Amino acid sequence: MPSPLFIPQGMEIIIIGIVIIVLIFGAKKIPDIAKSLGRAGGEFKKGKQEADKEAKDAALEDEKPEDGKKEHDKLLNVAKGLGITVEGKNDEVLRKEIEKALWK
Repeated sequence: MPSPLFIPQGMEIIIIGIVIIVLIFGAKKIPDIAKSLGRAGGEFKKGKQEADKEAKDAALEDEKPEDGKKEHDKLLNVAKGLGITVEGKNDEVLRKEIEKALWK
């Protein structure tokens, strides 16, 4: 048995939506609104591409092997500057002690 209420479906809902938009904004404003939406979409895509590129570059930079000697020398200099004894300690222990000294 058909429903007594008319519920638009498919193409009918699209047509009703277009009529409502024309009534609210007027036929002259619709091209300007569409242009603005297109520009906003383009800016969003450009921003997303830039963010993806920066994330990819950061990931590649993290994967580059660091010069272990330079990093070890930097750790030694920082530890000595903070008054930490460096004799017989590996890089990991030095990092932890430097972190403790900085958070005091």
